Amino acid sequence: MNALDLVIRARRVVRGGGEQAAAIGVRDGRIVAISPYDAELDAATELRLADDEVLLPGLVDSHVHVNDPGRTEWEGFTSATKAAAAGGVTTIVDMPLNSIPPTCDVSALTLKRKTAETQAYVDVGFWGGAIPGNVPDLRPLHDAGIFGYKCFLLHSGVDEFPPLDQPQLAAAMREIASFDGLLIVHAEDAHRIDEATQPDGASYAAFLNSRPRTAENEAVQHVIDLARETGCRVHILHVSSAEVLPLLAKARADGVRISAETCPHYLSFAAEDIPDGATQYKCCPPIREAANRELLWDGLRDGTIDQIVSDHSPSTIDLKHLETGDFGTAWGGIASLQLGLSAIWTEARRRGFTLGDVIRWMAEAPADQTGLRTKGRIEVGYDADLCVLAPDETFVVDAHQLQHKNAITPYDGRTLTGVVRSTWLHGVRVDLTADPRGRLLTRGER
Repeated sequence: MNALDLVIRARRVVRGGGEQAAAIGVRDGRIVAISPYDAELDAATELRLADDEVLLPGLVDSHVHVNDPGRTEWEGFTSATKAAAAGGVTTIVDMPLNSIPPTCDVSALTLKRKTAETQAYVDVGFWGGAIPGNVPDLRPLHDAGIFGYKCFLLHSGVDEFPPLDQPQLAAAMREIASFDGLLIVHAEDAHRIDEATQPDGASYAAFLNSRPRTAENEAVQHVIDLARETGCRVHILHVSSAEVLPLLAKARADGVRISAETCPHYLSFAAEDIPDGATQYKCCPPIREAANRELLWDGLRDGTIDQIVSDHSPSTIDLKHLETGDFGTAWGGIASLQLGLSAIWTEARRRGFTLGDVIRWMAEAPADQTGLRTKGRIEVGYDADLCVLAPDETFVVDAHQLQHKNAITPYDGRTLTGVVRSTWLHGVRVDLTADPRGRLLTRGER
């Protein structure tokens, strides 16, 4: 065998759902050897992990709002991908909103890619959007390499990305099914939201009541019914209501091609603990009660929920309306891209889960869903995208020390377990002070 570029030796390597001691050999950015820890391997560079470190595959976060171009004061590709790398994430898939223009046709995708290509510190792929009137744009976006299409069933929060009504949703699903694409859905029913009590100032309880779980439950059932009718592959975004879990399980048993995700904030926080006026916790759908949170963990345990992604949806601090604490007017989104691994490991370990479980949810499943065939695993032939984690080390989150552009997150001041000590992209350690080396990804490439 020709000399390797890199060998990483670790007593704990997470792969195949478990852990093993191994030496990982890398050449030309790919993993080419997985050998016993003490195997003789000739490499230009060798790294031996410390006894308190674990080697993980780089995470894949398929739900990130970068907001660039158009709202770069909220976030941008430089800050977002630096935050990703600092948190052990080596691949992100960017949402079609809240950039201007949204990624709803090929020209917008071209602009998005041009914007990202010189800024990416990790690899970046792109979702397209399904909005009223753009059915003719769906197949061209697919052919241009997007990973699927996002839609809303109620107001998205920005006027340039309007929701689909029921006939429009059905038309989009029929078109997407015709070329076996993927539709990902923000599933809250607009009518149920309109009928609910409106959020009342600083009261978190009032905000929670304004986004009832019935809105989520009914929307998910409607998506399931249309997926059954059209044969379209669908994915339910940011599940917050545990009451949808039986619906998802039954649909899968019936052969409906449906997957689902949840997010660190739904698994970490509880409505009972959120102070009135603490709008840094506002997101849609909302963080629900502790009992509901535990049922979401049960859904991960039995596989009804496939994956955990950040739904990193940042904004400028002023849009959170901290001075009034008004949940009705504050921007609804949580910034957590850099913190997802540590936040989930903190909560997972106390419930008896392993790092293998975390990697299945946060690396393997998102890679599989998006068709990233060389991401999310430490296996021969895969990209040498890696994370070195100290799983027992704790730290206190300081929002001002994060790579996020705006220093606001509900994790500020929270003690988390699991420190990312280094992140490796294509076999090279990511240096946030150097030029970016991330690639732009297209669906199906190897």
